[in-house]
Amino acid sequence: MIETLQYQSLKWQHITNASEEDYRYLLEEYEVHPLDIEDCRSTNQRPKIDQYDDYYFLILHFPYFDKGNKFIRIREVKIFWGRDFIVTLDRSHWVVKQLFDEMRVELDEQDEDTLNKLSSSDLLLYYILERLMKETYTLIMRVGAEVDLINYDIFNKRARSIIELISITRRNIILLNTTFKPQLRVIHMFESGGIKGFVDPEVLDMEDYWGNILDQYQKMFDSIEDYGELIDGLSTTFDSLQTNKTNDIMRVLTYFSTIMLPLTVITGLFGMNVDFPFTTNTTAFWIIIGAMILVTITLLIFFRRTFGR
Repeated sequence: MIETLQYQSLKWQHITNASEEDYRYLLEEYEVHPLDIEDCRSTNQRPKIDQYDDYYFLILHFPYFDKGNKFIRIREVKIFWGRDFIVTLDRSHWVVKQLFDEMRVELDEQDEDTLNKLSSSDLLLYYILERLMKETYTLIMRVGAEVDLINYDIFNKRARSIIELISITRRNIILLNTTFKPQLRVIHMFESGGIKGFVDPEVLDMEDYWGNILDQYQKMFDSIEDYGELIDGLSTTFDSLQTNKTNDIMRVLTYFSTIMLPLTVITGLFGMNVDFPFTTNTTAFWIIIGAMILVTITLLIFFRRTFGR
């Protein structure tokens, strides 16, 4: 189904559940390249901008949280951008559809800010990307909050919950990094002038707008790299803590085993069915107990002086 939002000569069409009929419409109405239609049919495309004489075809990647609100997924944003049209497809990020619905309502109300956004396809594309950037920034800030939570709880909570949180957060950061890194080159094309756009620079200079998009993107990418370094450091710290805890447990068990060994030998000797000195003496039991206590105290003093524990 094709939904249309139009203001003056500019048309924004959003295609939901694209069918072959919709793809034929794009081929006939906008004369898009058949290879772009093939890209629309498929998934897992790399970020890119294809430039033609009268339009651009964009594939960008933006993250979102899954239904469990735990793992990050990546959604492709596919946009046909021409002088007087923008076409977005149903597989785009949900933010695109949300913005489309909002602007349709605001257009009916003749909202001045919305009318300004619809003054050119370049400006409309900028606001689509800006909304996606804001949503992505909120997501990255949440990932940063999870890193801070790990930093705070690493000394307090049980190991299992921390291991799970570190693993999930590290996975999300790696996915964000592998998504943002190859796309940075594509975003640079806007600000560097590699993408000219369609609006007359004397009417509206888009350089500052594209520069703002690049600044936001670079800021998010830098944050992702910082969080990646932090989570690696926290993971190493956590591993060291667990190793120290394991060493402490082994130390205690070694102390206990070392103390029990001579006591076991003493009880084993006097447990044999042979005659020993003092076996007929009524105080022999207490003598043996005293000897065992003396051995225990001696070993404890030795361990404390030797190992400081």
